[in-house]
Amino acid sequence: MPSTGADIDIRIVGVRKRYGEVAAVDGVDLDVARGEFFTMLGPSGSGKTTTLRMIAGFERPDEGRIELGGTDVSRRPPFDRPVNTVFQDYALFPHMTVQQNVEYGLRVRKVAKSERRAKASEALARVRLEGYGARKPGQLSGGQRQRVALARAIVNTPRALLLDEPLGALDLKLRQELQIELKQLQQELGMTFVYVTHDQEEALTMSDRIAVFNNGRIEQVGSPAEMYEHPATTFVAGFIGTSNILERGGRTFTVRPEKIRLLPFEAGEGEPGTVRATAYLGPSTKFVVALDEGGELTVVQQNLETRSEDIDRMEGRRVRLQWRPDVEFAIEEERT
Repeated sequence: MPSTGADIDIRIVGVRKRYGEVAAVDGVDLDVARGEFFTMLGPSGSGKTTTLRMIAGFERPDEGRIELGGTDVSRRPPFDRPVNTVFQDYALFPHMTVQQNVEYGLRVRKVAKSERRAKASEALARVRLEGYGARKPGQLSGGQRQRVALARAIVNTPRALLLDEPLGALDLKLRQELQIELKQLQQELGMTFVYVTHDQEEALTMSDRIAVFNNGRIEQVGSPAEMYEHPATTFVAGFIGTSNILERGGRTFTVRPEKIRLLPFEAGEGEPGTVRATAYLGPSTKFVVALDEGGELTVVQQNLETRSEDIDRMEGRRVRLQWRPDVEFAIEEERT
C-alpha cells in the first residue's frame, strides 16, 4: 500500500457503517494512490458499494474517517467533495440533449457558456462521442449512454472518479470493449478511478490494484497478479478465478487449474484419478478429476490439438495429474 501522504488521493481509516444489527462495513482501512485505477471487488453485500458511497458522501460512516487529498471529508455533503460518481443506470436527464447533460455540472458552477461548451465537447471527444451532442439520451444505445455519463463525470476534472458497477447493465461483448476503453481513458486523464464490481475478470483486466471485500471487511489488497497468483485466504482463492484448495500436513495450499497437467494414466507419475466431468469451452477444456486418494481437482487445458469429439470420450477415463511444486502456494491466514 502507498505510504507517502502526498501520493495518496483517498484514505479510509477505521471506517464502520451499520444498518440496524448488520455491519455493512466493519473496520476498513484503505489507501488509494494518486492516478491509480483501484477496484473494490466482492460479492453482493460484502461492503464494497457502501464504502464507495461513503467516499462519495451519500452515506456517513458511524466510525472512522475518510480523507480526500489529505482533508477529512467524513461529514461533508457530496457536492462539497472533489469527486464525481458514475452509476450503472447512467442517471442522465432524459429531457436534455447529450451536450446539455455533459454541461450540467459546469452550468451549476456558473462556468461561462463558451467555456462549458468547449469543455463538454472535449469530454465527449474523449469518450468517442463527437457529433452526438444534439441527441437525446433515448436516441442512444446503452453503451453510448454510459459514455455520456462518463463525459459528464470527467468534464469538471474531479480529484477522483467513483464508478459503481457502471458496465453491469451491458451485454458481455460491449462490456469487454468498454473495459478497455475505460482503462485507456483513465491512463489518458491520469485521474484516480475507484471502481466497484463483483466481476472478477473485469477487476483483473482493468485494475492497478484490487481490494477484495467479504462480510464488510477487506480480505486482501494487491495487484491483479498478486491476487491471482498469491491469494491470502481461501475466500480470495475461490473468488478470483477458479482455484483448487488442497489440505496437506495441517496447512492449506492452492493451485490454479491451468497450472495442472493432465496426463495419460500410463505415464506412471502424478496423482492418479478418474475424469468425472468435462466442459468444452472453445479455446480450452475444463476437466473435473476425482482423485484416488479422495477429493477433486479442476484442470483447464488449452485445446491446441484436441477436438471436441475427443473431449467427449474423456469422461470416465483414468488419468494422472502433475504440477510443479513452485505453482502451489500456501494460504497463510484466514481473515474472516
